[in-house]
Amino acid sequence: MTVKKKRGRPAGEKAQLGEERILSVAKSMMKQLGKIPSIRALASELDVDAMAIYYYFKNKDALLEAITVSLIEDIYLPKTNENWQHELTQLATSYVQLLKSYPGLLTTLLSMESVSPAMVFIERFKSIIALLSLSEAEERNAIDLLADYLHGFALALNCNPNTDQLDENMMTGPLSLYCRALMSGQ
Repeated sequence: MTVKKKRGRPAGEKAQLGEERILSVAKSMMKQLGKIPSIRALASELDVDAMAIYYYFKNKDALLEAITVSLIEDIYLPKTNENWQHELTQLATSYVQLLKSYPGLLTTLLSMESVSPAMVFIERFKSIIALLSLSEAEERNAIDLLADYLHGFALALNCNPNTDQLDENMMTGPLSLYCRALMSGQ
């Protein structure tokens, strides 16, 4: 005799199902699997019916956006009135470390239609370089160049498990050159 799972929210004695718990379990699964978990796999891990997840997230895209935004919000939060070059290096390094910790995240971010996760990084980037008074075009070019470099570096890290040959410390020189280039426009 098999016992079917109950539909909907878990019983009171189990951990309460909610957005935070769903996101926490999804992020944990993503770290283990290297990709966004399916709704069914996530529901199984949470020990609920898949439809219970749709109570909190209207569809898979909404869940995907919530997971990625939640992850990106964990990157370095710049301090105001600090050395902007140091702050930019901290932001870039924390972003690459996040992409390294969640190997499937980069592919997910690049294939998403939503820009919400990218906006978290962009807003933090803009807060750091605000004192440089770059034009809109220069600012856009600066973020595009940095994002492309960081994505390429993260991809190389994820493809090369040998940390003796490649690690986050190797970004120091290129980021220093990038910062000098930003300053030269002033």
